Amino acid sequence: MGEAPPGRLASSLLLGRRAREVVLERGRLAWSDPRPAPRGAQQESCSVPVSEIIAVEETEIDEKQSNKGKWQKMGKPHAFTVHYVKRARQHRWRCKEVTFWCTDEQLCTQWIHALKELLDLQTSRPKHLLVYINPFGGKRQGKRIYEQKVAPLFSLASISTDVIVTERANHARDNIFEVNLEKYDGVVCVGGDGMFSELMHGLLGRTQKESGIDQNNPQAPLVQCNVRIGIIPAGSTDCICYATVGINDPVTSALHIIVGDTQPLDVSSVHRNGTFLKYCVSLLGYGFYGDVLKDSEEKRWMGAVRYDLSGFKTFLSHHCYEGTVSLLPATHTVGSPRDKNYCRAGCCICKQSKQQLEEQQQKYGKEINEDEEGREWKVVRGKFLAINASTMSCACPRSPGGLSPGAHLADGSADLILVRKCSRLNFLRYLVRHTNQDDQFDFSFVEVYRIRKFQFMSKNFEDSDGEASDLHKKHFGQFCRDHPACCCTASGSTWNCDGETLDSSAIQVKVHCQLLKLFARGMEQNSRRDAV
Repeated sequence: MGEAPPGRLASSLLLGRRAREVVLERGRLAWSDPRPAPRGAQQESCSVPVSEIIAVEETEIDEKQSNKGKWQKMGKPHAFTVHYVKRARQHRWRCKEVTFWCTDEQLCTQWIHALKELLDLQTSRPKHLLVYINPFGGKRQGKRIYEQKVAPLFSLASISTDVIVTERANHARDNIFEVNLEKYDGVVCVGGDGMFSELMHGLLGRTQKESGIDQNNPQAPLVQCNVRIGIIPAGSTDCICYATVGINDPVTSALHIIVGDTQPLDVSSVHRNGTFLKYCVSLLGYGFYGDVLKDSEEKRWMGAVRYDLSGFKTFLSHHCYEGTVSLLPATHTVGSPRDKNYCRAGCCICKQSKQQLEEQQQKYGKEINEDEEGREWKVVRGKFLAINASTMSCACPRSPGGLSPGAHLADGSADLILVRKCSRLNFLRYLVRHTNQDDQFDFSFVEVYRIRKFQFMSKNFEDSDGEASDLHKKHFGQFCRDHPACCCTASGSTWNCDGETLDSSAIQVKVHCQLLKLFARGMEQNSRRDAV
């Protein structure tokens, strides 16, 4: 093997029965056929970054293998196997392996040592994880999915785990307040969006409590949680996993966790009258999506099909709700909800927007001055079929673009979509556009805004116990004076907050930039189309 430059290792090794030139340099492992390719054909070669190598291990050689073919003439063989990430269709990842053979034991040891040394430098990778499994979610397959598809990969990557199988609702949320998180490099939830919501509320609640932050204060600058969350999809809905990885596949998600990917995530806080209600990372929907969820909760025994039935029933009812929306535009963001600059892995728009938000906050203090905000609020009044705030695209298999295809995961904003009262046919046209590539905001009855904050008050608020802010009361009082004969088709809807119902006639919502971190990297821009 001649002399190699520092940091470079190169050898001629056997792959199967053929010799390959194997090179390790600049953080990549590559192997290729040393023979010239036939005219018009591509040179056979493969390459994988060290950051996507799962594990390296010495391969056991049995006597039958060593007595076959070339090995009888070449002496006792030695081999090592490299397990690595292989991209397949539609953002799907698989763990592949390649075994290299050599007759020199010292050379084999050198390769194993060099690769393991580089893997040890991957400091973002977890070594010890706390895993929560929801055995009741989705098709009740969470425990089986983890044990058969995920646990073997964690073991291969030398990741140790402590596993807790939840026994009741909010078990994970309550337990996360008690465990010693310093022992772990991250927390993993095996379940759907509801299970993720439990962990998120537990981690964020604990972080604010330990930092002395009052969650009930809508203006409080919340502290970022530095414990990463991994999501192994096993629920009825896995919207958050799909929107941050690109597919709902347990193996793909496990591999993202193993390689130590990190994706910051915006979180919206929801308050009412100075009281904290919920955190939200995907959809906060009133009207259509709130009604669908409320109806589907009564049909949980039907499984995932309940969403289709409830959606059809809600569409036929065609309820609209009257109220006032006050919104604060996100002036710090780069881009708009209708541009084609979609959020992808390593998104530069998220980075630029966060930087500009920090510059605004430095200019006006820790939190932007309320008087400054007061001059920027926009008020929208009317009858609405749907009011949706999307902190992410809310993409899913049935709607690959999601409710707001241009929404970003970590730019400190949400896309507020207001669907005014219209005919059933027009509303159907709007819903259908969620499933294709057409601009779903290109309707006269649809308005979309990129916002930092918003407040909502329903028409029947005037008969409630008075729970909105002074700003919102002022706007709504003017609306009632201008429209004395106004009325709602229905008395009130329910909020769909990340798949959980939230009853309130008046809420305040604020987006917190990059409050959470996931074991993910966002959807990759150029996913390879190789078959599995």
